[in-house]
Amino acid sequence: MATILMFSINRFVTDSLIEEITAAGGRVAVQIERDQLDYPLAQRRSRNLQVVDSKGKVVASTPGLYGKPPMATFTPDGMNVSTSVVCGGGFLIGECDLVVAQWAHRGGEKWIVYSASPTVPPLVDPWLATAVIGGMAVLAGVITYIGHRIVTVSLKPVTAVRTELDEINANSLDRRVPVSPGDDEIHELADSVNRTLARLEGAMERQRQFTADASHELRTPLAGLRVQLEEARLHPGETDLNDLLTHSLSDLDRLQAIITDLLLLAKIECSPPELRERVDLATLVRAEVSRRADAQKVRLVLAPEVPIDVVPGQIGRAVTNLLDNAERHARETVVVEVRANGDGAEVIVDDDGEGVAEADRGRIFERFARLDAARSRDRGGTGLGLAIARSIAHAHYGTLQVGTSPSGGARFVLRLHKAPPDDDAAERVRDSS
Repeated sequence: MATILMFSINRFVTDSLIEEITAAGGRVAVQIERDQLDYPLAQRRSRNLQVVDSKGKVVASTPGLYGKPPMATFTPDGMNVSTSVVCGGGFLIGECDLVVAQWAHRGGEKWIVYSASPTVPPLVDPWLATAVIGGMAVLAGVITYIGHRIVTVSLKPVTAVRTELDEINANSLDRRVPVSPGDDEIHELADSVNRTLARLEGAMERQRQFTADASHELRTPLAGLRVQLEEARLHPGETDLNDLLTHSLSDLDRLQAIITDLLLLAKIECSPPELRERVDLATLVRAEVSRRADAQKVRLVLAPEVPIDVVPGQIGRAVTNLLDNAERHARETVVVEVRANGDGAEVIVDDDGEGVAEADRGRIFERFARLDAARSRDRGGTGLGLAIARSIAHAHYGTLQVGTSPSGGARFVLRLHKAPPDDDAAERVRDSS
């Protein structure tokens, strides 16, 4: 910056100097044309002038160039005035001067008036250069200090975020980083970090839930199987082998079903969204019902066409789980309805059983939830069917709710959207679970 400033000053002073010596030479040229040449030719000691006649003879000059040849050899040519830098010649050794040549007309002849002055030094003046460089150094220092202060203040929220992140570990994922006021990039960064921490906390919570569910629910069939096998080992002669194998296989089937459902639940909740396909929801539900051994007991009420983008296998599993639940608790009738609903679709499963009390409608979707004897293990199922169905609904940014059917039983309504909502809406759906 200082170099640019000094260069600009040098150019300004040089241009001013050229104008000055041009004016001095022009004044002498006018005097020659009027035959009124006055001395001294130059008003300043550092200025030099020469008058050269048409034959190249110096006829007048300032004292410093007495008896010396013309200071320059160039002429204005087709112009009235021409400027050049001349080094050496009639000047001091090693000195370079700005020389301006101008025509002067006398007695029908063309004479030349040379006016000159030493060139401007690159730094113009040592004191000026010192002042400029010193001023620029001070300015640079002030700018550096202000910049450092601005950066320090601006990055203070980032430091707070980093410090908080350093203190957060697997046992404190409920903590959040401070969000700075305003609407800038740091605010967005902190907000993004908090959303990431929330998702990480949810994933860790699901992992803990999976571990707790597996250890709790697998313990019972394993304990039963162990008791039977130990009893058979202690009293081999009193053991009915067929009965032992039947009960053991039954417990193993239950273990396999629970493990399969737990793994499916973990996959739905923790895996990234799978590729969706455009399907006719009515056709998909009809196909799921047709695979059932007691399909004739299910009455279908299907809209002609209900296209929607879903993962067919997951939605099929959700429908199957709802049908299994309805048939376990229905007295006689199960009704399945598929219909379009605004920007989405609905699958409604009604039964004419005992229904679900309003106080239990939130708890019924919990894993291994048992509300009463009507939902005991001897009625079949692993206790994960409704939890899986609701997780599938949330994975599709939909909902699964329970109410009362027209016959007084339970009504399960699976709502799906034709397109995923925005991120905020998706977060609200997950939070609702």
